[in-house]
Amino acid sequence: MQDNATEVTAAGIARLAGVGRAAVSNWRRRHADFPKPVGGTETSPAFALAEVEAWLRRQGKLAEVPLRERVWQQLAGHPEGPVTALTHAGCVLLLIHDRPTVWLEVSAGSDERLAAMLPGALDEVLAPRFGVNTHGSVHRPTAVDEPPAVNTAEAKNPGGGVHGPGTVNTPDAVNTTSPVHTPVSARTPAPAQAASSAPAPTPALHPPSGPALLTSAPLLRGAAELAAEMGGARQAFEFLLGRHLDANPRQYTLTPSELAALMADLAGPARTALDPACGTGALLRAVAPRPDQELYAQDSAPDLAALTALRLALHTRATVRGAVGDTLRADGHPELRADAVLCHPPFNERNWGHDELAYDPRWEYGFPARTESELAWVQHALARLRDGGTAVLLMPPAAASRRSGRRVRADLLRRGALRAVVALPVGAAPPYNIPLHLWVLRRPDKAPAQPEVLLVDVGRFATEGRGGPDWRAVRDAVLDAWRVFDRAGTLDERPGLARALPVIELLDDDVDLAPARHLPPPAAADGAEALTAVRDRLGETLMRLTADLTPSPVAGARPARWPLTTVGELARGGALVLRTGGNGGHARVPVLTDHDVVAGTAPSGTLPESDEEPVLTVPGDVVVPVLGGGSMARVIDDATGGAALGRNLVLLRPDPTALDPWFLAGFLRGTANNRQASSYASTATRLDVRRLQLPRLPLDEQRRYGARFRALDEFERALRRAGRLGDQLVRGMYDGLTDGTVAPG
Repeated sequence: MQDNATEVTAAGIARLAGVGRAAVSNWRRRHADFPKPVGGTETSPAFALAEVEAWLRRQGKLAEVPLRERVWQQLAGHPEGPVTALTHAGCVLLLIHDRPTVWLEVSAGSDERLAAMLPGALDEVLAPRFGVNTHGSVHRPTAVDEPPAVNTAEAKNPGGGVHGPGTVNTPDAVNTTSPVHTPVSARTPAPAQAASSAPAPTPALHPPSGPALLTSAPLLRGAAELAAEMGGARQAFEFLLGRHLDANPRQYTLTPSELAALMADLAGPARTALDPACGTGALLRAVAPRPDQELYAQDSAPDLAALTALRLALHTRATVRGAVGDTLRADGHPELRADAVLCHPPFNERNWGHDELAYDPRWEYGFPARTESELAWVQHALARLRDGGTAVLLMPPAAASRRSGRRVRADLLRRGALRAVVALPVGAAPPYNIPLHLWVLRRPDKAPAQPEVLLVDVGRFATEGRGGPDWRAVRDAVLDAWRVFDRAGTLDERPGLARALPVIELLDDDVDLAPARHLPPPAAADGAEALTAVRDRLGETLMRLTADLTPSPVAGARPARWPLTTVGELARGGALVLRTGGNGGHARVPVLTDHDVVAGTAPSGTLPESDEEPVLTVPGDVVVPVLGGGSMARVIDDATGGAALGRNLVLLRPDPTALDPWFLAGFLRGTANNRQASSYASTATRLDVRRLQLPRLPLDEQRRYGARFRALDEFERALRRAGRLGDQLVRGMYDGLTDGTVAPG
């Protein structure tokens, strides 16, 4: 066995065999021929994937494993890391996508033959698609308006390699003196950068070497099978990339696809488009394809630049010009004049190059302060646009109002470069707890006579939970306002939503561009009608609470003396199953948090993907929070079923032939019951669910109590609705009285 063989954890083995982790532990104890660990730790050992697959196959346990799970395990356990494995798989999937017959010829035979022939085949695909050859120089087309030609003499050096995350293949570094292909819309010469002595960016991707591909051979064959199963190489790569991003949520800041589509629509059609902080390529992927299109991307992280290049090449027929490097310090596309620039820049950077870039010619609108890195990205985007081109950037709301940036904002307004500021709803993009802004900019070809700027606030379309805002409403409101303004240069007021404001009105001491500060409140008629509707709904809810849902006390002269049992005894006897929430799982599954249980809201949490299998809820489960000292239990309904169990929660799954779930949840909420089962630390109260007590009652009697507890639950939900409606009515009345839309009488 090779020392660098692909490894898999116990959780991965469980997924391969379609069983729980406990079954894998039993196999290790009961079967002497079970593969021995080859890595990992004593508590989390790792096994050779090939040995595990062979053992499962001998035991007849591998037949039903989905192909996508097997390929994912090969990728996740690759000896060079998942990013290198994903890059290798992406290169092969691009070969399958562009030249399927070549893949069939190369893949026939042994793994050694595959590794020997594949680099040359990949080079012939990567050179025309990415504009570079294996020597690192930029590939230049024979004509400006023609697709790039393949230089086969330069495209057969198998020595270039793609390394793991954070490393760059130094021998293949780009030659910065090589000419860069300039599109028709980009023929204006660019000024020389002041930071020309900075390290030059490297190409985003090179063909992997033969020895590196030999290690990946089983993965590459599996990826080809996956492409056939999923209907194409593009779908296979998106699946593998999505699994990788889900497994490492803290390493990547993602731009939601709905937001990327909105930004691309604001920028409009583009033959040449740039994303100078490309991340995983979501923004350029949203650009509408068109003939002879060229997409330019750059990122300081080598793994992101490589994955973006592959993703774009699989998604479109455009030529992809990718580069690795710090965009502000070492621009990979200094001669570019693009039709559109889309960017989700890093926020609040202090070390963005303020000291060494003081005399950079990109600062046409003023030298950004050290604390204004976002305004540096704004001016970089404008510098890479052709005259009349459009840039759309995602910005933190503070960039619209910080005093340190007011001079740059003022010059952007005076010269007509800033065309619109859109305030998005909370939850539109990370960080999800603040309402981010979109800035729409245009490189002016002439100074406007009486410039106006469009201010839009779509914060009203926020929704509860982590599902994001009402994107259809956001999209319709923003694009409708922008298209009217872009066509006419002005816009009739849309109270509370959009307004075109003369630039002169914003050029005060603060130059505050936050839309909410300049938009008028909704019209009085709309406000009064809305308040009346809220008042009517509140009245109906209160009437139902009083007449229908308010329960009468249970008659009883003395406390009952039932024979008691505990949750722990019921679990040992098989009357219920007890599970605890974990710290990981599948990141795409919604997570029920302890706050959701207490507040009675929909699942709103997320968990990073890990080796730990998530505990999924089903209708009829009872979920109990273990921290906080409150008495609370929630019965899972159809709407909540399927969510993963979050941290600090315990799930009880009763046997319906022995326990009624509403009876169980109701008695678990008793104050005395919780008090005797709680322990106290210096800063928190923790509930030992196994010590909670229940009376031993026949199932029919349990159901009688369960029906009453269910009525109490409905009463509690109605109280919450009434509270929300009351808060809404009070806020509306305060607003109406203070803005004059509601009279005191």
